[in-house]
Amino acid sequence: MKEKVQTVLEKIRPMLQADGGDVTLIAVDDDGTVKVKLMGACGSCPMSIMTLKNGIERLLKQEIPEIKEVVQV
Repeated sequence: MKEKVQTVLEKIRPMLQADGGDVTLIAVDDDGTVKVKLMGACGSCPMSIMTLKNGIERLLKQEIPEIKEVVQV
């Protein structure tokens, strides 16, 4: 499943990089939790939780139904 998550993150990455940020996959747990690290402008942006939940998590769940949650570490 880690490869599937990485593929979806590659689709999201250009949008984040356009705003000076990026995302790195840290881990995919067996329970369907994806751990990511937001970097650059995304790491310090007050809207990062919106990016995480309404952007990254929504798209990952849409593309990979086994994903239950995305958390920032």
